[in-house]
Amino acid sequence: MLLLGLTGSIATGKSTVSNLLRSAPYNLPIIDADVIARQVVEPGTAGYKAIVAHFGPTTPDLLLPPTSDNDNGDNSGRGRPLNRPALGRKVFGSSEQTQRDRAVLNGIVHPAVRRAIYGAIVAAYLQGHWAVVLDIPLLFESGWERYCGSIMVVAVSDPSQQIARLRARDAHLSDEDARNRVLSQGDVREKAARVLRRGGDAGLVVWNDGDRELLEIRVAEAMARLRRASPRWWSWLLLLCPPLAGLVAAWSFWRMRRVQLLWEAEKAREKARL
Repeated sequence: MLLLGLTGSIATGKSTVSNLLRSAPYNLPIIDADVIARQVVEPGTAGYKAIVAHFGPTTPDLLLPPTSDNDNGDNSGRGRPLNRPALGRKVFGSSEQTQRDRAVLNGIVHPAVRRAIYGAIVAAYLQGHWAVVLDIPLLFESGWERYCGSIMVVAVSDPSQQIARLRARDAHLSDEDARNRVLSQGDVREKAARVLRRGGDAGLVVWNDGDRELLEIRVAEAMARLRRASPRWWSWLLLLCPPLAGLVAAWSFWRMRRVQLLWEAEKAREKARL
């Protein structure tokens, strides 16, 4: 089974591509890290309790106002969902404090998300899918790239286009808020360059500078390349022969890990020269 990493940056069209891949003619299972990240911090979960414990004292509006549906009657707020815009204002930005807060939040959410993703991958394999899409905005930053046999980056050539799309989607964001959110996820053009270093079908870039029709065409072209590289007979062979699937996965992991380390070493040398 091919583990296809899908990434990009905020407001580049990654969610649109994810919806295309879950629909006909592809019908691929989608492991959406954003959805899982919401599930692991729902009221009552360990993640929710850790966030409230850390951010509650300094973020008065961390929880949504009580209602008849979410208040447990003792004013503790344990049943009230997180106020995501308020939490976002706390962790998005370039100041040292916001970076520290973002690191704390990631340290709470990421381990729980990782465990849920492992389970979803195993379930997709046992169901006989030829590929499963791992939809993670921060795929490189979180270290998941080494596990992916192929990665598709949805990118735009101009960051100002991201900001405009983000503000059109989320009207409550100011220009500064939108810019901070775009900058917090890194330059998507660098992600495109990084994935192309994988070579061949292991790294694909879908440029989304046009309309939806053009995006659909580019996605179809990318998926046709992947399907030729992973024919149906090969998928069935891996499903019916788990030892072979394990060897293939180990070989892919080693190759992609090597590419990752070479990229990181190159960037470290560039930074040292500055």
